[in-house]
Amino acid sequence: MGGDGPDVSGPQVPRLRLDELLDELQARMDEVRGTRDRLKGLLEAVMSVGRELDLPQVLRGIVEAAVTLVDAGYGALGVIGDDKKLAEFLTVGISDELRAQIGELPSGHGILGELIRHPEPLRLAELSEHPASYGFPRRHPPMHSFLGVPIRVRDDVFGNLYMTEKRGGSDFDAEDEAVLSTLAVAAGIAIENARLFEEVRLRERWRAAISDFTSALLSGSAESQVLEGMLERSRDITGADMGAFYLVGQNGELRGSLALGEGADAHRGIVLPSTAGTLAGVALAEDGLVTVPDVEADQRVTVQAERWTGFGPAVAVTVGTKERLSGVLMLARRRGCPPFVAAEVAELSGFAGQAALALELADRRRDAEQMSLLEDHDRIARDLHDLAIQRLFATGMTLQSAQRLVEHPQAAERLARAIDDLDATIKIIRSTIFGLREREVPGEAPKLRLRAVRALDEAGAVLGFTPALRMEGLIDTEVSPTVAEEVLAVIGEALANVARHARATSVEVAIAATDGVLTVSVSDDGIGIPKGGGRSGLRNLSERAERLGGELSISTRDQGNGGTRLEWRVPLTGPAD
Repeated sequence: MGGDGPDVSGPQVPRLRLDELLDELQARMDEVRGTRDRLKGLLEAVMSVGRELDLPQVLRGIVEAAVTLVDAGYGALGVIGDDKKLAEFLTVGISDELRAQIGELPSGHGILGELIRHPEPLRLAELSEHPASYGFPRRHPPMHSFLGVPIRVRDDVFGNLYMTEKRGGSDFDAEDEAVLSTLAVAAGIAIENARLFEEVRLRERWRAAISDFTSALLSGSAESQVLEGMLERSRDITGADMGAFYLVGQNGELRGSLALGEGADAHRGIVLPSTAGTLAGVALAEDGLVTVPDVEADQRVTVQAERWTGFGPAVAVTVGTKERLSGVLMLARRRGCPPFVAAEVAELSGFAGQAALALELADRRRDAEQMSLLEDHDRIARDLHDLAIQRLFATGMTLQSAQRLVEHPQAAERLARAIDDLDATIKIIRSTIFGLREREVPGEAPKLRLRAVRALDEAGAVLGFTPALRMEGLIDTEVSPTVAEEVLAVIGEALANVARHARATSVEVAIAATDGVLTVSVSDDGIGIPKGGGRSGLRNLSERAERLGGELSISTRDQGNGGTRLEWRVPLTGPAD
């Protein structure tokens, strides 16, 4: 009753066939696992580039993620500029040293330009076989397999991703192309977000700059100092290497300029009869903002074009309107730098308009302050004339009437000196009243009194203190313009000598037009003129006096206390008149 044994007579699967099936199953499992890992990597890459808001970091992250996803040896992202050429070119896999040896970055020719002209995915097994390929620059590493896809931001092509040299010696396949195209879509969204964030940040920085600029002007800060601050902020916001502000006069002439940054020395203090042939003139012709891709080679810049040597991209904007133009603000980058894009300069026109408004408000504030000051001058002049001079005159008359009653010789002499001092004081006060009532007429050259005051203010920056000034007589009416120029030159030369040699702590300048003689004296409390000291400056002053029929004298100011007194005397009606 034993049972039947197992049936071994059925069909047998060959052992070799079973191994093949198992190997195929393992390969399919590895493929699924690889696809899963790649999808996971793609998702991580998409999330990674989407986190960043700083555009340069976003672009760098896109290239690095792309190289990893398709297992490429080299990768690059080319940003397309407004001229349909590569404005930026970020690489991965090429060291900085090798990039320097290769030379200039590509501008968009060959295979790179093929994707610009035809923004569709391009996959090649051998780069050199494509009709658009014409080789690589010297020292460029060899490259064979290639995969490129465009990056679109909405409907515009922002740039292209370029992958070369698939690792392992194989070619890029359709799956690589699909993965890279998917990453490019995510990259477009990330780039748009970063651009929007950058625009908001730029707008906030421009608004903060104009707020600070306006506050500084209206608080009474020096206009040149505020304009320099405006230049510095503009350079910082736009990433410019050099900034310049050209002042434009009422008749269209350039009457000076401020400049900061690299090569700024060539743009300082520019004075030209017209803006024609300058970048400022180009901006004025465009009636607002103008961007220039290469200012050094621009055919419209013909006057003193050497000032722009070494510069490439530039932007210029007028500050003010045709009716009330203040100047032209210009920013430039060194040659080889990326051009100014629309997002960078979008707020520049508004900034310039606000700056013009702030300058006009500052002018009106200064006018109001000047009117208030002039009113104070008139009031002081009236008080001096109606009160001080009348009382001094009455005192002098009283002393004169009492003089004949004084019999003691010394007392009479002292009384006479006091009367003379009162008379001199009255003359000084009258001269002061005349100066207080003096007005600077627009369109006319300033008078000698005002120019002398300004000269002493300027000298104060060198001396460390402002010299005292005393004026007597009808200086502005009796001194001819020719002699007035000589007077200012004498004052400037004398104060420069004091600053260089005297080591003085106080200086007094006196200008007197009395009895047909103009006298300019400069007295200091310094160390005096040493024996054998240089006298070239004094010789110049002496020659100026001699040309006008006058003379120069030098003496010690106070016996025993040192110091020098310079006295320059010329007739009020002499050869120069």
